[in-house]
Amino acid sequence: MKKIRIGTRDSELALWQARQVQNQLEQLGYQTVIVPLKAKGDVILDKPLYEFGITGIFTRHLDVAMLNGDIDIAVHSMKDVPTVLPKTIVQAAVLKRASHQDILVFKENEDFLTQQSAILATSSLRRKAQWLNRYPQHQIVDLRGNVQTRLKKLAENDWNGAIFAAAGLERVGLRPTHSLDLDWMIPAPAQGIIMITANEKDDFSLQACAKINHPQTALCAKIERDFLHILEGGCTAPIGAFATFDEQHQKIHFKGILLSEDGQQKIEVSETCEANDYQHLAQACASYIIAQGGKKLLRSKQPMEKINVLSTKKLTTSQRELFADHIELDDKNFIKTTPCKIASVIFEKPLKNIIITSKNAVDALLSNLNNITLRCEKIYCVGQNTALYTEQKLGKVAFWAENSDKLADYLIEHNVDDLTYFCSNLHLDILRKRLTAENLNINEIEIYHTSFEKHTIDKAFNAVLFFSPSAVESFIQTQNKSQALAFCIGKSTACVAQKYFKDVIISDNATIDSVIHQLNNHFTKQI
Repeated sequence: MKKIRIGTRDSELALWQARQVQNQLEQLGYQTVIVPLKAKGDVILDKPLYEFGITGIFTRHLDVAMLNGDIDIAVHSMKDVPTVLPKTIVQAAVLKRASHQDILVFKENEDFLTQQSAILATSSLRRKAQWLNRYPQHQIVDLRGNVQTRLKKLAENDWNGAIFAAAGLERVGLRPTHSLDLDWMIPAPAQGIIMITANEKDDFSLQACAKINHPQTALCAKIERDFLHILEGGCTAPIGAFATFDEQHQKIHFKGILLSEDGQQKIEVSETCEANDYQHLAQACASYIIAQGGKKLLRSKQPMEKINVLSTKKLTTSQRELFADHIELDDKNFIKTTPCKIASVIFEKPLKNIIITSKNAVDALLSNLNNITLRCEKIYCVGQNTALYTEQKLGKVAFWAENSDKLADYLIEHNVDDLTYFCSNLHLDILRKRLTAENLNINEIEIYHTSFEKHTIDKAFNAVLFFSPSAVESFIQTQNKSQALAFCIGKSTACVAQKYFKDVIISDNATIDSVIHQLNNHFTKQI
C-alpha cells in the first residue's frame, strides 16, 4: 500500500494538527509519514508561481512541495488558507471543528474591562476592530509570533491582556487559567478547523482523506469562506463569519460581520436556512452587508502604510510581482560580475571534486568551456537554486548545503579531498580555512571578478535586501545609511550585514523569492 506523505509546517501547533490527521488515517489502515517543512525554495522551473495562483504566506511552501511531488497531502489551519486554492490543488477533507472562539488571556484579573484605560495585544485586524467596537477607550498593540512567543511577550510587557484563538492554545495544552471565552466575538472564517489539501489527480490520497472528512464542518466552512470571498476580504479586512449546523432541525445558522479598522462602524448579519438550501446563504448574507454600505466601508479602510524597500540586485518581473501591494520597491545592482578567462589546461584532465557557490560561477565556467565538456567526479554546491542551475547547465550535483559552513561540515565528515573551488575574487574564506585545517586539499580558481557599483541613496528605506556578502560591502562603502532592517538571503550574507546593521533578518531559505516573502510576512499584519 502507498505510504501517504503528510506535509506540514514545523511549528508545534502545525505538527499537532498533522498528527491528528495521521492518527485518523492510520486507524483506517493507511500507512503515513509526516514531512515537516520549513519554507523552501521554489523548484517549479518552467512557470512562475503566480500562474499557479500560489498566494498564501502561511501555506505557500506546502503548495510548492505538493506541486513538486514532495508530499501527497498538506495539513493547514483552514483560516490561513486563501479562499482560492492553487491550480491542481483541491480540498481533500476537513476534520471536525474544535473551538471556534477567540479568548482573552489576562494577567491577574478582569477588572480592566470596566476601566477607562487598558492595553490589549493582537495582530488581527478582525479582533482589534471588534474589541474597539466594544471597548473604544482601550488601546491595541501589535503582537506577533507563534503562541509560545506571544504568551511570553504578554508576560514580559505591561499589557492587561492579549487575544488568541482558543483552538490554537488548547491543542498544544497552553491555555492559561487566567483566560476568558469571548463568546460575543465573531471568529475568522473557518477558525478552529483543520484542512487537508491534495493534488486533484491523486485519487488514492483523495479517497483516503474522504473517509475522515466531517461533512457538517465542511459545509459550515464553505459558507464562511464563500462569504469572505464575496466580500473580497483578506488579511487587511476586519471580517468575521460563523456558521453552525443544527442536526436536530436540519438548519444552518449564520452570523457575519464587517467593521471599520478602528471599530467605530460595523455591519452585522444573521440568517437561518434549511440545510438543503445552503447554496445561497453566503451570497445572501454578503449581499445584505454590501447593501448596508459594506462596499463603502471596505473602500474606506485605512490603507496599509507604504513600506519603502531597496533591493541591492535588479529583480525580474515575476520576482517584483511577489511583493505585497503596500511595498514600494527600488532595485539597483550594487555589484557587477565579469567572467575571467582561465587557462584551458585546467580542463585537459578530469577534475576530481569541484565546488560551486553561485550561478555566476556556473555562467563563468560555461564561458570558459566553450565546446569542452567539464569532466569531474563530483560537484558540490552552496544553495538549492545554485544546485538546480548547476544540474541544468553542467551535470548532476552530488550534494548541496544551505551555506559554506554546512558544506564544509559535510566535506570534512566524508573526507572529500582534491577539491577545486571556482570562486570570485571577493569571497568568504570559510571553505579554504576549514578544509585546510583538516588537511583537505582545496584549489581556489578565480572564475569571475566581482566589483562594486557605486549608488548613493538619498531616500530613506524601511528595509534593504541583500543577496550576497559583497552587496553588503558595496552598499556600506558608498556611505549609505544602515538604519533600515537588513533582509539577507543566507547566513554568510547576514554575518557581514550584522557588522553594520542593528536588525538583520535571515531568510527561511536561500532563495530570492524566500527573502521577498520573509519581507512581506514581516510588514503585513496577520489575520
